[in-house]
Amino acid sequence: MTGDNPISAHAHQMYCNGQWVTPDGREQMDVINPATEQPCARITLGNARDTERAIKAARAAFPAWSMSDRATRLAALERIVEIYKRRMKEMAQAISLEMGSPLTRAYDSQAWAGMAHLEEMVTVLRDFPFEERRDDMLIVHEAVGVTGLITPWNWPMNQIACKVAPALAAGCTIILKPSEVAPLSALLFTEILDEAGLPPGVYNMLNGTGPEVGEAMARSPLVDMVSITGSTRAGAAVARLAADTVKRVHQELGGKSPNIILPDADLEQAVAQGVRKCFSNSGQSCDAPTRMLVPAARMEEALDIARRTAATVRVGDPTDPEIDLGPVVSHLQFDRIQTLIQKGMDEGATLVCGGPGRPEGLTRGYYVRPTVFGNVTSDMAIAQEEVFGPVLVIMAYDNEEHAIQIANDTPYGLAAYIQSGDLSHARHVARFLRAGNVNINGAPWTVAAPFGGYGQSGNGRECSVYGLRDFMEIKAILGYWTAS
Repeated sequence: MTGDNPISAHAHQMYCNGQWVTPDGREQMDVINPATEQPCARITLGNARDTERAIKAARAAFPAWSMSDRATRLAALERIVEIYKRRMKEMAQAISLEMGSPLTRAYDSQAWAGMAHLEEMVTVLRDFPFEERRDDMLIVHEAVGVTGLITPWNWPMNQIACKVAPALAAGCTIILKPSEVAPLSALLFTEILDEAGLPPGVYNMLNGTGPEVGEAMARSPLVDMVSITGSTRAGAAVARLAADTVKRVHQELGGKSPNIILPDADLEQAVAQGVRKCFSNSGQSCDAPTRMLVPAARMEEALDIARRTAATVRVGDPTDPEIDLGPVVSHLQFDRIQTLIQKGMDEGATLVCGGPGRPEGLTRGYYVRPTVFGNVTSDMAIAQEEVFGPVLVIMAYDNEEHAIQIANDTPYGLAAYIQSGDLSHARHVARFLRAGNVNINGAPWTVAAPFGGYGQSGNGRECSVYGLRDFMEIKAILGYWTAS
């Protein structure tokens, strides 16, 4: 992404107090196109001093923005939506280039998700009850304060928009640190917000690493809340750093989501759907249904369906409209996935298809063979660790209680899936699953649903009104209605 491309114009800058400025940090980093393993851009990383500069700008802007009225915030979000729609094709190109998403999917799913969150927040903000009367009290919902937002590379616009939109709607001011692995979409998003004309200091953005920029935000006494989407390790680190200032920490972290195929489901349809859902986004989704649970007596039948389905998945160049999966994001991720695939083989799981190495015919790029393991047990690493690649494990259960036990046998609790021919049966099982989202029979994903998890999958909820509430404090004013 060089030359006349508008994103490259700001690759060596940070956005602070309403302006693109040169950061104090001088360290530069290549952005690698995972399909070619070659640099597609080069960015400059901010440092702790740059972070403090952005935090101070956000702190100075907070009093006025937090007291702005609903109409002002609505108008700002509506301008952002309008500009975002105009630049969606560019956004898709940036996402495809930086993290390997097939171009069609980058537009229809990745870039679309950012727009959908922005539009949803416009709808929510129009009617949100910021104030309510309870007896003699006035209950007020108001901005939590200055917010540090740390976002990942796997769904860059989804995660940026589902944090930035509610923060703005709540009246918070923002410092955004996107993933340095996939920063191009965030630079473009920042151009969009700059064009929308937010007051200086309301929104600030800088590239940088977690140990430098992320830690500075988490430690700062001027930051009131940190919202992070990332690994459980990173989320725990932020919480530890934030503890001294007792700031709010909102975490959307890892997952190892079960997909229970009940005996009354159509096995052919359910297994095929589960395989495709697991492999979607090259397996790089924290809520991917990576553990498929099938009746023990039908394990071999399920493995055959999974093998046949995986064989139809096309892996290759993200610019090719015929392919289903692009590469994984980086050499680091590729190596980690390869290690876990080998570990699954070493632990005695049945390798149904795929395995180590690149798919046949691909000699360059971080491409992973779509892999299915069968006869996996809960004590295996591939049943417990988040692989974050196109790797599915299939596990057997003896009865419904056993299936629920296996499903909940994980430190995570982000999502769960149920396939059943009997809706009442699926509803019953859903009640027993320890997960923030339970999907029945492939229900379509929606930005109106709360998103977040139990256990080591994090704290808090994102999306729609649930995300807006998490960026707010609650104030009770007693005696407000008492006559003088």
